[in-house]
Amino acid sequence: MTVDPAGLRERVAPTVAHCASLGEALDDALVQHKSLTALIEADRKREASRWSYLDVARAVRQVARRLEAQGIGPDRRVAVLMGNQPRWLVTAAAVFRRGAVLVPLDPKLEPAEQQALLAHCQADLLVVDHALWRKLPDPPPCWVVDAPPDADVVRWDDLPDLPEDGPPAVPRTRDDLACIVYSSGTGGRAKGCQLSHGAYLAQLDALLKRFPMAPGDRYFSVLPTNHAIDFMVGFVGPFVCGATVVHQRTLRPELLRFTMQRYRVTHMAVVPMLLAAFDRAVQERLDGLPSWQRGVADALVGLNARLTERRPRHALSSRLLAPIHAAFGGHLRLVFCGGAATDRALVERFAALGLPVVVGYGLTEACTVVTVNGTQPVRGDSVGAPVDGVTVRIDRPDADGVGEVLVAGPTLMRGYLDDPELTAETIRDGWLHTGDLGWVDASGHLHLVGRSKDVIVTAGGKNVYPEDVAFAFRELDGAEELEVFAAHTLWPARSLEGEALVLVVRADDVGDLLPRIAARNRGLAGYKRVSGVLPWSAAFPGPRRFKVKRRELAAAIGQSAGREAVLPLGGG
Repeated sequence: MTVDPAGLRERVAPTVAHCASLGEALDDALVQHKSLTALIEADRKREASRWSYLDVARAVRQVARRLEAQGIGPDRRVAVLMGNQPRWLVTAAAVFRRGAVLVPLDPKLEPAEQQALLAHCQADLLVVDHALWRKLPDPPPCWVVDAPPDADVVRWDDLPDLPEDGPPAVPRTRDDLACIVYSSGTGGRAKGCQLSHGAYLAQLDALLKRFPMAPGDRYFSVLPTNHAIDFMVGFVGPFVCGATVVHQRTLRPELLRFTMQRYRVTHMAVVPMLLAAFDRAVQERLDGLPSWQRGVADALVGLNARLTERRPRHALSSRLLAPIHAAFGGHLRLVFCGGAATDRALVERFAALGLPVVVGYGLTEACTVVTVNGTQPVRGDSVGAPVDGVTVRIDRPDADGVGEVLVAGPTLMRGYLDDPELTAETIRDGWLHTGDLGWVDASGHLHLVGRSKDVIVTAGGKNVYPEDVAFAFRELDGAEELEVFAAHTLWPARSLEGEALVLVVRADDVGDLLPRIAARNRGLAGYKRVSGVLPWSAAFPGPRRFKVKRRELAAAIGQSAGREAVLPLGGG
């Protein structure tokens, strides 16, 4: 997470190595760093709260006592459904202290989907934002966060007053279950990844060896904490290292900038969509300069790129390009980016500005990070080399070396919750079959080129299921058949940059359907919208209107139609 300060690795790595559980690692951190600032919560331009590690330790013990009073102990399941804020992390640490199992849920899912996951995991308790609780059809027992004082609920802050010392920590082993994490997505089969304490600790140890943090570092948590990336690098990692985590409730662009400046943010994790938004803001600022100033700025960017080609030099870059760095708070040293394909040119532009972006690849089934690039030099052409302890191999490579990416190592899940059949399909002989296609270069870096599974990952890190998107266009008068594909499924490339959804339609006059397709498209969530329509004349393979043989159809399209045949949709 930054250049290794003298002695930090020696202090942190043994701490992680000797711990048997996440609860133990977090408890140790809360004691070791008690005088430092652990959490800052910003609400617009107002600081809503500030917590020292000692404050967090006291709250964790109090919540753990309250969990005990409600019968929450070893292996009981506590779901958390809320936006990023300190009480999310305090609750999680208390759950681990009690030896219970944490179930992070996505607050952006629809209420019916959240309810289905709560039923699937059989949650014993739900800690939930009041606004989200009100929408749930049939919630389990709840502690409600941010509920009005007169609300007829059990409020997180108003639980019975119990001794602060809290119950003793419940010991867990590395083999015990720590979390049930549902793969991101908005449809399809519920896939609850069962992740052990040992998997998380192995992941944490591997990441800290490459990117250690230190007291004084400030991590800006903008991805949802239920997201596997933020859970690790925006919660567990900073806490173990004594860094500060900053939460901002409203993620409007102008407020992001204000918070980054006010709290001197040094690290953050983003998805490619947010990174692209940052890039647009920088380019718009440069484009608005008078021509002579733009010339000077371009020259300084070029000079900085040459001087930092082998490794980042924050002190130098922040002086040469002070106005640009000031837009990111002036102290940003490292950005993690994952969750979807990242444009190589984007990474290289940020590197030239002295703002290194570390691109990685991971899966919930492998406890977040499988491969990651370093910063010496910054690379945007791959998704990096495997982290320590993890092995990657390409299964049945073709003539170009491309095949399915398989993963093995201590970070793998133990299986999907209550789904031995899917587990057996996914993990075979100790290898996780990712469904992703890629190749490995001579330096051991992985390059992704596509997916063998139907799931599509957007630039915002969302999993989109084609069946869900296609459903919005069903029963469209004039359309005989239709299906949705990722463009790279139809026209494979050696890069995932520019991935988009394509609606394939068989109809007498596709042009006549475009206005109605566009109208339905606008009614979808932004990340589900198709970018264009591909007219197709032949009958789809498979039983009509029942189950199309998608692979056969994709292969036929790829052989006889080019990407230029796609009719663009406005607002797609």
